[in-house]
Amino acid sequence: MEFIYSLIPVEVFWSILLIVHGLLSVALLGALSHQSFSLVKLDKRATPQSNSIVHRFSSVQSSLYTHTVCMMWILSFIFGGWIYAKYRIAIRIPMEQQGMWLTQGFFELKEHLVSLGFFLLPGYYALWNSGTNEYSKAKKYLTLTLAMICWYSFIVGHIVNNVRGFGS
Repeated sequence: MEFIYSLIPVEVFWSILLIVHGLLSVALLGALSHQSFSLVKLDKRATPQSNSIVHRFSSVQSSLYTHTVCMMWILSFIFGGWIYAKYRIAIRIPMEQQGMWLTQGFFELKEHLVSLGFFLLPGYYALWNSGTNEYSKAKKYLTLTLAMICWYSFIVGHIVNNVRGFGS
């Protein structure tokens, strides 16, 4: 790490790491959102020729997103874990001193949900690659669960960064 810190300032390094984590999270969010919309088909009255944005957003081949979702979740998890070390010292302690318990509680829940999602990935991967429709409801609900975890985590991560980000 000292080599990296000799090239760029410490705060710039952590900001870059946070930006990369955010970009990975946005990619994951997009993949899971497309896959979820394709499973739910919100625009049920749309015809195959329909040009509505909801129809176009949900008319993707959802199985193509499986590998991307797994890869992005793992990479985002790794980068988030790397950033977490800095968060525990530089951000969490001042937030506790300022009495931001609700914000902290939402972030604690985020940590647990992301870890739960990480451990659900093997089942998610197996269901999407099973080649059978026997477990289509399980596949649908597991995908929707991962999408909800991802959306919650993305929103809470932004809120915590806005409350007391790395630049503070």
